[in-house]
Amino acid sequence: MAMRSLRVRDALVYLDHVLAIKSGLVSSIFTCNQLIHLYSNYGLLQEAHKLFDEMPHPNVFSWNAIIMAYIKVHNLTKARALFDSASCRDLVTYNSMLSAYVGGDGYETEALDLFTRMQSSRGTIGIDEFTLTTMINLAANLRVVCYGQQMHSYMVKTANDLSKFALSSLIDMYSKCGSFREACNVFCGCDEMVDLVSKNAMVAACCREGKMGMASNVFWKNPELNDTVSWNTLIAGYAQNGFLKKTLALFVEMIENGIDFNEHTLASVLSTCSGLKCLKLGKSVHTWVLKNGYSSNQFISSGIVDFYCKCGNIRYAESFYAEAGIKSPFAVASLIACYSSRGNMTEAQRLFDSLVERNSVVWTALCSGYVKSQQCQTVFKLFREFVAKEALVPDAMIIITVLSACAIQAALSLGKQIHAYILRTKFNLDEKLLSVLVDMYSKCGNITYAEKIFQEVTDSFRDAVMYNVMIAGYAHHGFENKAIKLFQEMLKRSVKPDAVTFVALLSACRHRGLVETGEQLFISMERDYNILPEIYHYTCMVDMYGRANQLEKAVDFMRKIPMQIDATIWGAFLNACQINSDTALVKQAEEKLLKIEEDNVSRYVQLANAYAAKGKWDEMGRIRKKIREKESKKLAGCSWIYVEDGIHVFTSGDAFHAKADAIYSTLVCLNSKLYLFFKELRQPYEILGDIEDIF
Repeated sequence: MAMRSLRVRDALVYLDHVLAIKSGLVSSIFTCNQLIHLYSNYGLLQEAHKLFDEMPHPNVFSWNAIIMAYIKVHNLTKARALFDSASCRDLVTYNSMLSAYVGGDGYETEALDLFTRMQSSRGTIGIDEFTLTTMINLAANLRVVCYGQQMHSYMVKTANDLSKFALSSLIDMYSKCGSFREACNVFCGCDEMVDLVSKNAMVAACCREGKMGMASNVFWKNPELNDTVSWNTLIAGYAQNGFLKKTLALFVEMIENGIDFNEHTLASVLSTCSGLKCLKLGKSVHTWVLKNGYSSNQFISSGIVDFYCKCGNIRYAESFYAEAGIKSPFAVASLIACYSSRGNMTEAQRLFDSLVERNSVVWTALCSGYVKSQQCQTVFKLFREFVAKEALVPDAMIIITVLSACAIQAALSLGKQIHAYILRTKFNLDEKLLSVLVDMYSKCGNITYAEKIFQEVTDSFRDAVMYNVMIAGYAHHGFENKAIKLFQEMLKRSVKPDAVTFVALLSACRHRGLVETGEQLFISMERDYNILPEIYHYTCMVDMYGRANQLEKAVDFMRKIPMQIDATIWGAFLNACQINSDTALVKQAEEKLLKIEEDNVSRYVQLANAYAAKGKWDEMGRIRKKIREKESKKLAGCSWIYVEDGIHVFTSGDAFHAKADAIYSTLVCLNSKLYLFFKELRQPYEILGDIEDIF
């Protein structure tokens, strides 16, 4: 048994136990309890439990020690079994178990049940400040403000709301639950009692809310209180809210004030360097890390790899990764993401395969890479492998990635299976996951399911992203009135729209010919919401005018676009010319479009169709000739179909596909169903015609 680097007190306790064994005596219960703590601290759980089993009459301190030993190694199942079998328990026993449940993932129900049990026995067990602050932390984790408010009321009634830990917990809870005003009230209401812990909690709350001016004011009030955590919190706040230059300025000020910085400080600075693409400063941080021997710190070394990857310098990232001998999965995830962004999935897969142990971050990085490269089948395969091989419960990001792949391929059946998996495993449905579910059902053609999920989402979870995906879903399915109505509801609830919101709204207007509404929305973007129009907004407007046969307005609008017109806008304009049969403008669009996308064969096809629509066969022949010259670069059109528990891509007349028979059988079935559907649809009109003939 290795017992190296024992502290003096620990060594004396251990020696006392050894002497007792040698002399044939039984160690005192106090010594045994101390030894259980000692074994636990050094990771010797088996020895701790063996000693506990040998104790003839363990007391409450003995039970607390062995339960805590299992809590330390995150074995909450065994800890709870010991808790239930304990012959004696006190408030410490209950608080230890409650704190473990709140600190663990997926034990929220157990925590609530245990607290209910404590309340019903509070006459004998009692409830103290630690119990209440632990439950406040649970409310913060769950983002359920009503739980937190009930705890707060109980704390006020029992005078447990006055300590620094209570204050910081309340501020943190209200902030995380979206009740920033209440967090401010708690902080301001105890101004005389504010200490460093509460102050740091308030700075973090301001940063979380994006109120960096207020965060700075709180930080600089009583600056003598500030410690490394205070500086790190404000630096991270500036970095996360996009104030990158202020992040670096505050870091310099921190050094000038002689404040010691740590890996958390450097993580924020490296993130800022990545955002600014400031390779020089990032290299300076890297140099400092090497000089001071911090390259073995997995947290810092992962940040350096991530910095080089985000700056596009993968050679440096690979070199540092190899030289430092980094074992961190976060560093590997950054490299995988970097390779994925360059479309090099072979190298990303190689890195993934080289890992002996993989965590959810690495799995997510590889799945995200395959989604970006549109290799959705590989994503589904990886997810099945993850569920089969790993003992981990998938985190939200993996689920989000797989649902995104389902949305891309319109794989409704697979999307439903993932949704069922989420419900079966009692997965925590946060706003991001709910938004992706709405988006998946919408893009898979089931707007009813998307709408149902959206309506069940509580107001606190309905952020701009959630509204955007539902508005886009309505627009895509032709429910323009519902899209506009939802936008109005969004404004009433004080949810600020963004650029994506207006793309969805303008898409609804262009498909339904709502020119006046579209014009009003486009004007209000910059005037009312300070959102500068981007390429997709201009494209929607040009397409909307074209579909509404208002080509003059489209031409006039394009003259006023304050940026270089790209192929997307010219493509929309070409469609407008085709709809309005204006050959002269088609010729003008051709010159501009082919100058930008000379090698894009689909643009030539678009031009040929535009000339053919007006009967300009010579012009169409000229374009077709150019197409033949570029035929080698033309991608074959394809479709995909879900057969035999999988999605298969096929081209027209494809006879060599491995599942050709199953695919063609399914297509025949679909054709039969469509025929019957249209036949039923025509019957009322045929009957109506017969009645008219009679009369």
